[in-house]
Amino acid sequence: MQFVPGVGPGRARQLARIGIETLRDLLYYLPRRYLDRSLIVPINSLDLSNREVTVVGKVAAFKTIGGGAHRQRLEVRIVDDTGSLRAVWFRGLNYWRGAFQVGQAVAFSGKAKLHRDYLQMAHPAVDFLDEDEDLGLRAKTGTIISLYPSTDVLARVGLDSLGFRRVIAAGVKLSKGMVPEILPPNLRTKHKLLIRERALHQVHFPKKMPEKDAALKRLKYEELFAIQITLALRQIRRKHRQKGIQFPHPGALTRNALKQFPFEMTQGQLSVLTDVRQDMESEHPMNRLLQGDVGAGKTAVAMTALTMAVEGGYQGAFMAPTEVLAEQHYRTLKPFFEKLGICTLLLIGGLPAGKRREKLTAINNGEAQIVIGTHALIQEGVDFHKLGLVIIDEQHRFGVAQRLELRRKGKTPDVLVLTATPIPRSLALTLYGDLDVSLLKERPGHRQPIVTRLYSGRKRDEFFSKLREELLKGRQGFVVYPLVEKSEKLDLQAAVDAYEELKSGIMKDFRLELLHGRLPTEEKERVMTAFARGDVDLLISTTVIEVGIDVPNATVMAVMGAQRFGLSQLHQLRGRVGRGQHRGVCVLVVDPPVTKEAKARLSVLEQTEDGFIIAEEDLRIRGGGEFFGTRQHGAPDFKIADPIDDRELLEVARKDAFDLVSKDPDLRQFEPLRLHFEKAYGPRMELMDVG
Repeated sequence: MQFVPGVGPGRARQLARIGIETLRDLLYYLPRRYLDRSLIVPINSLDLSNREVTVVGKVAAFKTIGGGAHRQRLEVRIVDDTGSLRAVWFRGLNYWRGAFQVGQAVAFSGKAKLHRDYLQMAHPAVDFLDEDEDLGLRAKTGTIISLYPSTDVLARVGLDSLGFRRVIAAGVKLSKGMVPEILPPNLRTKHKLLIRERALHQVHFPKKMPEKDAALKRLKYEELFAIQITLALRQIRRKHRQKGIQFPHPGALTRNALKQFPFEMTQGQLSVLTDVRQDMESEHPMNRLLQGDVGAGKTAVAMTALTMAVEGGYQGAFMAPTEVLAEQHYRTLKPFFEKLGICTLLLIGGLPAGKRREKLTAINNGEAQIVIGTHALIQEGVDFHKLGLVIIDEQHRFGVAQRLELRRKGKTPDVLVLTATPIPRSLALTLYGDLDVSLLKERPGHRQPIVTRLYSGRKRDEFFSKLREELLKGRQGFVVYPLVEKSEKLDLQAAVDAYEELKSGIMKDFRLELLHGRLPTEEKERVMTAFARGDVDLLISTTVIEVGIDVPNATVMAVMGAQRFGLSQLHQLRGRVGRGQHRGVCVLVVDPPVTKEAKARLSVLEQTEDGFIIAEEDLRIRGGGEFFGTRQHGAPDFKIADPIDDRELLEVARKDAFDLVSKDPDLRQFEPLRLHFEKAYGPRMELMDVG
């Protein structure tokens, strides 16, 4: 990077820390927003309507006011041709005191208020403008200024937004004639896309907003197209180049398994089982994603698939993300398979050495036909005799590398991935666009809709009185407390304190137990077994019960501090009640004060039980990374496009990519695309083969 004018060793080190190490990286460091001078508000025209506005002026004065380290504030007064405005900072004074100079041209963006007798903005976003840009305010009212993301550390080496504009301008000049085109000409013509070099130059220095839009369209398409190419190549490798296990057609054992279920399978379940059976009978490896809304019956499909694998002479592995969930699956699956003469084993971490050796031997010699466990399944020393089917539950909690390790325990085993977190189509096309997808949306006939209500924390006693009424009918319930990593100890203590308070207070007539992730395995097992057996009326819990807990008599749940949860997580939690013949009730208890935005967000859960609608809303609010709680290893890294806002462009790019790969699976027809792809994605090709 030091060959770019304006980038010395110090700046190069700071740029490297944010992933800018090459000229290409610099060109793809896009503006966070644009300052359109035609939309700048003169100071005397500010309407104080609580909306964010941008004003541009020159620094007339600045000073620190107040005494004491915690009482000081910095005031900066700017003026334009119409009036003056003050900006005030109460934090970061050491940085801001050295940031301004009298006569400097600046843009302040924020909410303006009338303070005493003058206009004021508190902690506005600041962009420094150079003299040419300032002159442009009068000479070129339509000029666009690009504003770049920066930090205090970058600003200290001159890389605030203005510094980035200067460095990127040098990079743009340097790159002329050096940016190769990677999109085939027919696609550029078809979608009226700019050439790559022009788009990269124009996105930084557009003369009008339509120029910026055209440049962004090209770059977004390019990013989405590259991701879809990886998915198309992954799919064609698996379907046409990999040989898998060809299971025989299911026989008597599988028919007997279907008779074990105490309910009639829905048409949706039967349809998914047909897909799974055809995949397993194929000579190519199954790589299927089963999306099922809460309580749609995914586990029954998985149990039937495991029976098919055992009947075909192979072992099955069922991997869950937590010990509580693995233990719950074991309690459900063990008696089911015992009736069929199938040996089931649970493998989790923390086992005594002797017991672990026994289990590893049973897995290795084939005595254990179905193995249920956590990530302990992929640890060294776990060697399967003949692994044929891998089922991964709540798969978004596992990284791609972890799923690859489990597949390596067998010789190209079939893979069935389950998720009860409905994934919006726009995100599914990017995360799992290469998998065959089955959907389970219909609710089993015996389950009634769940009633969901918002409650203020101030009405806590009123809620617990209603909870008592439900428990007096012989039903069971949950009270769930948040567990957020940043304050895990505090949250855990909240659940413990609530347990002690309720046990000796308003719920003292009932049998209460406490469940959280830090309990020893034996204690968690004891609590869950007692709750499932009906020996516990009310379970005080953290979010360890989010998925997998299946107690038909549980009909009521209170989620405390509900505003701290994502919508999809709340949807998962409420799916723990109403799983039997009685209607479920879920109360979302919000701690005051609660914003209008939080109430509006939570009200979505009152209005619908459709997990896909909820997931779309959750993704729109929180974005892909937050949607899943933690960023998934191997997930696409969107730097330009947004899978929600740009869903139409995503669909177009997907069709183009899959059409191209179907005709040219080795990308030989347009050499620049193949070279770009090999350079950008080559090291990750092994992970690309993982579902």
